[in-house]
Amino acid sequence: MAGLAAGIALSGKVVFIYSIGNFPTLRCLEQIRNDICYHRANVKIVAVGGGFAYGSLGMSHHATEDLAIMRVLPNMTVIAPGDPVEAEAATRAVVEWAGPCYLRLGRAGESVVHDGPVEFSIGKAITVREGRDLTLIATGSMLHEAVRVADRLGKHGLTVRVLSMHTLKPLDIEAVKAAARETRAIVTLEEHSRLGGLGGAVAEVLAECFDHSVRFKRIGLDPAFASTAGSPEYLRKQFGLATESILAQILSLLD
Repeated sequence: MAGLAAGIALSGKVVFIYSIGNFPTLRCLEQIRNDICYHRANVKIVAVGGGFAYGSLGMSHHATEDLAIMRVLPNMTVIAPGDPVEAEAATRAVVEWAGPCYLRLGRAGESVVHDGPVEFSIGKAITVREGRDLTLIATGSMLHEAVRVADRLGKHGLTVRVLSMHTLKPLDIEAVKAAARETRAIVTLEEHSRLGGLGGAVAEVLAECFDHSVRFKRIGLDPAFASTAGSPEYLRKQFGLATESILAQILSLLD
């Protein structure tokens, strides 16, 4: 599928390929690297079931390393919209974007965060709400959780900036720098390994911002396979991505 898509794209077409979880990425990684990325082929790789969306089917269907792997590939653009509104806008955007794209979606029925259409630009974070005490940067399915946590932190007297970082590559570096200048701490939220995904990308930016000092924490999954299976909600709770666990980690960081 990936090899054929590259050939069709090189004949002038915009090509979409699609499958569940890890299959359109890890199973054909060599073809993505050599055929699609090397030739800058206009292929859009769509994966449904990011993170634990197919949690009941076990680790073979847990897409928890895909963002890191796609992000490191030369010429690849990596997008993980935060809700159905962003997913529609992202789909239209990748059609117009020249070159390889990875579009990571949920499974279906994800919560709607935005009240209406959003101004969506690849490489530009969406500010969901403003705040001065803390910045929560979320990607993909964790955007809804970020808003919920921000509401809870508001009861502690904290104002929270929430950014939907729907594009991991190219990352909105200026939004990260602004958060480092203007808020006390930055926390990244992702349903993905803490290594190489959103948290890693933001950490790289902060490590090179020598003029800023800000508390920083990556909240994501341990770089380990989940040996249990269950609903997405069950697995998020087991692996520290539920509201109460996130809230406790953030309050500890700010204490």
